[in-house]
Formats: sequence, C-alpha cells, structure tokens
Amino acid sequence: MSEVKNKTTIEIYDPPMCCHGGLCGPAIDQVLLDFNEAVIKVKKEFDGNVSINRYLLTQQGQKFMQHPEVISLLKANGTEILPITTVNGGVVKKKEFPTYEELKNYVENTSH
Repeated sequence: MSEVKNKTTIEIYDPPMCCHGGLCGPAIDQVLLDFNEAVIKVKKEFDGNVSINRYLLTQQGQKFMQHPEVISLLKANGTEILPITTVNGGVVKKKEFPTYEELKNYVENTSH
C-alpha cells in the first residue's frame, strides 16, 4: 500500500504593515525579506504538499476572527503577539516569523 501524504497548511497572521508582506517602502525590513524568501523556498521544495498563507490584520481581519486561538492571543496580548504561525490549525510560533528550517520542519513533521 502506498503512503498517502497529507498537505500541510501553514498560516501566518501578520502584524499591521503598510502592505501585504511588508515588502514595500524605501526601507525594507531584512527579517521580512528573509521570511519571504524562506516561504518561496519551502513552497518550491514541497510543491503540492504545503499551503502557506499570510493574513494581514488590517486587510484580512475576518481570518483572525475565524481562528479562536489567534483571537484569544490577540485579546490577551494585543498586536505585540504578532506574527502568529499556525500549522494545520495549531499555534506553533508567536512574536517572530519562522525561519526556513522551522518551515521545513513543520512540513516534514506533518505531511505523512
């Protein structure tokens, strides 16, 4: 019997930014640039086995409201808790964007 791979869903609930992804304006934050590159690399590496979505509080607030744990963390801590990363619905990281290695591990440890 062949092994069935489950698609890993990673969602990042971004802090308030001037634009989606934060890659705009005259001074681009290196952390955001590194994170964006990590997302692209993981999507390419695990093509078809991972879905990575980012939600911006000011533009996709409804997505925040639809996730009970995310909204609970926001109510308790304010926007300082952002970004929040979830994997298959569970919160795995707060206050920092995941690294490439962390994203890769999330996929490897959930898609089996």
